[in-house]
Amino acid sequence: MSPVLYSVDPRGVATLTLNRPEKHNAFDDEMIRLIEAALRRADSDDAVRVLVLAAEGRSFSAGADLAWMRRVAAYTYEENVADAKGLASMLKTLNFLSKPTIARVQGNAFGGAVGLISCCDMAVAVEQAQFCLSEVKLGLIPATIGPYVVAAMGERFARRYFLSAERFTAEVAQQCGLVSEFVAQECLDSFVEQWIEALLANGPEAVKEAKRLLQDVAQRPIDEALIEDTCERIARIRVSPEGQEGLGAFLEKRRPSYDGSSQ
Repeated sequence: MSPVLYSVDPRGVATLTLNRPEKHNAFDDEMIRLIEAALRRADSDDAVRVLVLAAEGRSFSAGADLAWMRRVAAYTYEENVADAKGLASMLKTLNFLSKPTIARVQGNAFGGAVGLISCCDMAVAVEQAQFCLSEVKLGLIPATIGPYVVAAMGERFARRYFLSAERFTAEVAQQCGLVSEFVAQECLDSFVEQWIEALLANGPEAVKEAKRLLQDVAQRPIDEALIEDTCERIARIRVSPEGQEGLGAFLEKRRPSYDGSSQ
């Protein structure tokens, strides 16, 4: 059985599932390669409108696989740089995926798994899930995942949990922004489905452009160049076929043709 499963339903909802439950979905270089391949597949498929990142078993992911860590411990500096670039490439692909992404966190998430969650646009966890940035306990640092985790959690929370390697609860994860919500186990799938329905009701090109807008304007000064850029963006989408359809549907009080929700 493959450690990474990928499927797309008739609505265009892709599900990428970490499928190594006997190892708590710990990942190694091969699993990272398979995750990135699935992400690129989703990104290039026009039929895909949403991607859900899920996992089998009790844990969402325990982070790095022990056998992989033993192997890289014997690598040279140059080999370690090359190895780290594999994880960095996968995280970047997830973070900048053109489709909206949902992390469905059904269990504990440690180490690199926190990075995966941070790269998703929205995340929901079960209320009993625990989280940990455990790298310093091993004499390591959360380097490759660091930029995404800091962006998700904020610097103040990251300072504490990068340095202490404490476990923290789903409630704390929600307070710091790592997850958007935490719910009872039996409510997890219905909550994910609510987000899917909301996303499917929206223009797919508009969603893609809105995500790109967020990434492009974050941390930029609000100057004349940025104002000009945003004016050009809204003008382009207003005259696009999807923009015309969406505005027309609103004015005519009908559902737009791209609305794939069940509402």
